[in-house]
Amino acid sequence: MSENHKIEIAVFQKAKTGKSCCGDSYFYTETEDGFVCALADGLGSGQYAKESSAIVIDTIKESADATVEQLVEIANTKLIGKRGAVLGIFKVDFHTMICSFSTIGNIGAVIATKDKKKRIVPNIGYLGSSQRTFKVIQEEIEPGTNFIMFSDGVKDLELSNVYFSHEDIRDIIKSYEHISEEERQDDTTLIAMRFVK
Repeated sequence: MSENHKIEIAVFQKAKTGKSCCGDSYFYTETEDGFVCALADGLGSGQYAKESSAIVIDTIKESADATVEQLVEIANTKLIGKRGAVLGIFKVDFHTMICSFSTIGNIGAVIATKDKKKRIVPNIGYLGSSQRTFKVIQEEIEPGTNFIMFSDGVKDLELSNVYFSHEDIRDIIKSYEHISEEERQDDTTLIAMRFVK
């Protein structure tokens, strides 16, 4: 983690037991204007799931300056006729200090501060299907806020034991690794982010 970054990030990722690759893909980037992180989980697991999730992430890389709404719409269009994917996107505008996020399908998200934890309810559906309406949540972000995004390989029981408000987000990943099962029933990705300044 660089001292110049406003968002610190740490990631846990593991393929479903018996598969050679993980069907989840993720991307993040920070500029002087903002930050974007996306997590896509291709339907199913293995190589075909990876292809769909990679299409979504490549699309977001190419259009990282677009709004969350635009990114979802572009990614949905790219997946028409292919195996679908679910998606979580988290963006921060450093000028306004507003974060925007949306999760479609079974990508989970939690916002945690020292005082409270809020689980985000995802939009129903998946990308690659007919166009649906979806909500994008926007709120002010303050230093010390943690944002955790995860694919459906992360089990609720495992989540209940993770300490979301750790000041060092690497500790969130370490605690998850410690309590999570070695044998994965599904592709698993957990991304921990912290707004530090």
